Amino acid sequence: MKYAFIKDEQPHHTVQRLCDVLNVSRSGYYDWLGRRPSCRTQANQRLLGKLKVLYQHHKGRYGSPRLHAALVQQGEKVSRGRVERLMNRHDIKATRSKRHKRVYFQREQQQAAPNVLSRQFTANQPNQKWVSDITFVPTREGYLYLAMVLDLYSRAVIGWSMSHRINGQLVMDALNMAILHRGEPIGVLVHSDQGSQYTAQVYRERLVQNGMVCSMSRKGECHDNAVAESFFHTLKEELITDADFKTRHQARQAIFKYIEMYYNRVRLHSALGYMAPLHYELMNEVA
Repeated sequence: MKYAFIKDEQPHHTVQRLCDVLNVSRSGYYDWLGRRPSCRTQANQRLLGKLKVLYQHHKGRYGSPRLHAALVQQGEKVSRGRVERLMNRHDIKATRSKRHKRVYFQREQQQAAPNVLSRQFTANQPNQKWVSDITFVPTREGYLYLAMVLDLYSRAVIGWSMSHRINGQLVMDALNMAILHRGEPIGVLVHSDQGSQYTAQVYRERLVQNGMVCSMSRKGECHDNAVAESFFHTLKEELITDADFKTRHQARQAIFKYIEMYYNRVRLHSALGYMAPLHYELMNEVA
């Protein structure tokens, strides 16, 4: 371990005692003081600067895998282990929120569709398989409910809606946005849970109108819709749980920016080889 002593400020007797403790000569000690940092140390300092910039840019959301991927995309030849060591040494950690208590809503029992998706969470092309779900966002005004539709091909959120009411219109608006954004595709498998909003006749009829296949999770099996659950977990970890939204409007703005300006376009996704969802679609379309 190096001692940050400056030659001109150390009395000779202090220097001599230190040299005796370290078992080095006085001339060797002074030579060490004047020595420049090693190339490795200088390289680590430069990498650390880039790490801190990326960490701040993503508001502390990135851990070592995504920070490493971001550095590589910037042209850095660095191992993930080196990134992890630098982060540990300088106490750089991805933000982790407190666990939230799941809230369950009373739902009217209606006929559910079979689980056609059957946990096959990959797709070979866009508009092959979509998943949908609802979550709640606490604000000082009360809950804001968010419904979203996600394309399993790229993990992009292609439809979403927000309301102070958790009703059928909430999921219909998210579905309609997805249909319009994707050019009214035919034959898409659309998966959800068995919530009354999804088993409602008007929702099922909208799927039939567009030649879409309805699929639903088995009762009590949240893992049947794991990708949708994972997105909401990420949203809450990175934006919602530690926030203090004064109004529903404030929450709406924050969620809109997160989905459209960050998650879809910027955030690196591990399932996509650390590419952002819309970038992944663009690159594969070009290919």
